[in-house]
Amino acid sequence: MFDVLVIGAGHAGIEAAMAAARMNMKTALITSSLDMAGSMPCNPSVGGPAKGIVVREIDALGGLMPIAADRTALQFKMLNTTKGPGVWSLRVQSDKEAYKRFMKEALQAQENLEIIEGHAVKILTEDGKAAGAEMEDGTMVMSRTVVLTAGTYMSSTVLKGHTAISSGPEGQETVNTLSQSLRDAGIRTFRLKTGTPPRIATETIDFSKGEPQPGSGYFLSFSETTKPEDVRSPEEQVQCHLIYTTPETHKIINEHLHDSAMYSGLVKGVGPRYCPSIEDKLVRFADKPRHQLFLEPESLDYDTIYIQGFSTSMPEDVQEMMVHSLPGLEHAKILKYAYAIEYDAVDPLQTKPSLENKIVENLFTAGQVNGTSGYEEAAGQGLMAGANAALKVQGKEPLVLGRDEAYIGVMIDDLTTKGTKEPYRLLTSRAEYRLLLRHDNAWDRLIEKGYQTGLVSKERYEAWKQEKELTAKWKEELSQMKVHPKSSVNELLEEKGYEPLEHGTNVLDLLRRPGIDLESLKPYIEGLDVPEKCARSIEIEVRYAGYIEKAKRDVERMKKLEDRRLPEDLDYLHMDNLALEARQKLDSIRPRTLGQASRISGINPSDIAILSALSNTKKSK
Repeated sequence: MFDVLVIGAGHAGIEAAMAAARMNMKTALITSSLDMAGSMPCNPSVGGPAKGIVVREIDALGGLMPIAADRTALQFKMLNTTKGPGVWSLRVQSDKEAYKRFMKEALQAQENLEIIEGHAVKILTEDGKAAGAEMEDGTMVMSRTVVLTAGTYMSSTVLKGHTAISSGPEGQETVNTLSQSLRDAGIRTFRLKTGTPPRIATETIDFSKGEPQPGSGYFLSFSETTKPEDVRSPEEQVQCHLIYTTPETHKIINEHLHDSAMYSGLVKGVGPRYCPSIEDKLVRFADKPRHQLFLEPESLDYDTIYIQGFSTSMPEDVQEMMVHSLPGLEHAKILKYAYAIEYDAVDPLQTKPSLENKIVENLFTAGQVNGTSGYEEAAGQGLMAGANAALKVQGKEPLVLGRDEAYIGVMIDDLTTKGTKEPYRLLTSRAEYRLLLRHDNAWDRLIEKGYQTGLVSKERYEAWKQEKELTAKWKEELSQMKVHPKSSVNELLEEKGYEPLEHGTNVLDLLRRPGIDLESLKPYIEGLDVPEKCARSIEIEVRYAGYIEKAKRDVERMKKLEDRRLPEDLDYLHMDNLALEARQKLDSIRPRTLGQASRISGINPSDIAILSALSNTKKSK
C-alpha cells in the first residue's frame, strides 16, 4: 500500500512523484521505461514566454525541472528584454538525451520513491475512490491516492498522410484501456491532437543561408541554486539559426493539402491554436508571404536538427519536397519524419482546483491528460497534483495558488473554471497581474508556501531569507546615499538626455529614470557595489513602483470575492432566479468562491449578485 501512486514519468509525473516523496510520502512511480523519463518528443527546449516563469515557480516550490534544464542546456536566452519585466522570460535549448539521463538519475536517488517499470492498464476504484492501478501482467498496485500523468499515451494514434497507427510518441506503446477505465468511472474524456516536425541530419544543412541566433552573453539560470560553473559558459553555448519558408514551400503545401492527415478527415481531435502545423498556418494566415522557422540542435549525442515551426502530418514523400524547398535544406537528409498524434484527455471541468477529480475521490490528474500543451505546463501541474495528493493523505487543506500568486495558479484556474476544447497553452496575456508574476520574483511569491508545505528544504528557505534581508539592507542604504547637484552623476544624466540635478537627491530617486541603473551609476558613486540579484530586484521595484502598487490594489479588490466561500451543497439547478445557462454551468463546475464563479463564461453580474447573498465571508483556503 503506497500513499501516492503516480502513473507516467513524463514532465508532470516526475514532478508529482518527486513532490510527494519530498513530503515523506511512500510513493510509487509507474513508467513503461525509466530510460524515457523526461522525454522530449516534441521541441527540445524548456521555457519561453510565460512558460519560463512557470519553470521559475517550479524552482520556488522545490521542483526538479529548473535544475535539470540548467544542467543540460545547450543555450540560454532571455526573451522580451526590450519590453517590461512582466514579460521577461528565459528559454533554454536543451540536450534532450542529457535531460533524460539527469531525470533518471534523480528519480533513482530520491528517497521514499519506488519505481515500477511496466504499463498501467486500468485505474482501480473502490466506493467511488481511486485505490490504485492494475498492471498489464495483472499485478494490482494499491495506493491511498493516484496521480494520473499519462501524457499523450492514452489511446493515442500517430497520423501521417492517409495512415493512422495505434502508437504513442516516438514509437512508444500506447495504452487503450486506461481512458476506458476512467469513462467507466463516470469521467468525461475527449480527443486532442498535437504534432511534431521532421528531424534533419546536421551535416546535410547549409547553415550559411540562415541567420545565426546566439544565446544571451551572460550567466542565466532557471534555478536559484544553479551557479555559473554548473552550466555552459556563453562562449561554449550552441547556436541556433533562423530561416523562412519560401514561395515554393507554400506551393507544395497548398497543392497537397488533401494529403495532410489534418485536412483529409483522418484527424478527429482538436489541435493547438497557438502551435499549429505548417499547413494550418498557411490556411489560417494565407496573406503571409513567409513564416519563421528555427533550426535547433537536439543533443550532443547525435547530429540532428529540429525544425521549430514546421510541424506537419503530410505523407513522407511530400515532407521530402517541403524540406528541400527551405533555404539551406536543399540537400537535407530527413532522419525522422514529422507526424501528428491524437490522444484522450479528461475534461478539466470535472477537476477541482487542487487537481483532484470531482467524480472519483483521491484521483488527481496533471499534464496533457488535463488538456494542456507543453512540458512546462505539465511539470507545474504535476508538482501541484503530487503535493495535493500528499496533503490529502496527511489530512491537510490543499495547496491552491491564486491568479495573483503564480502562472501555475492562472493555468489551473483557467482549466477548472473555463475548461478547454483545445490543447491549452500558457500566455502572458492570460494573467491579469503579470507585473506581479515576474521571472525575478518567483521565490518571493512562492517559497514560503513551498517551505510550509514541505516541498522546500530548510536550507533553501534560509538562503532566501538571507538574500531578502540583504536586499532590504541595500535598499535602505541606497535611500540614504545622497547625490549632490555638483556631482559627476550629472555627466551621466546629460548623456542619457536628462536635465542635470538642481537639488540634492538619493540613489533610489535616480533609479526611477529609465535608462539609469546601478551598474551605470557605479563609476560616479563610491561604494555602490550592490550584488547583482539585489540590484535587479531593487531596480524593478523602484522603477515600476506605481504600476506594482496599482496591481496590488486590483488584487485586493479581487480577493474580496475570493474570500466569499460558496456552500458546497448549493442546488444550482433549482435556483429559478438564476439564468438557465448560469444554473447549468454552476452545477457542472461548482465553484469554491464567488471570485471563481465570476470567471465562468456565461455568468453575468446579476447572477453574481444573487450568489453573493448565499456566500459567506469565511476566508478562502
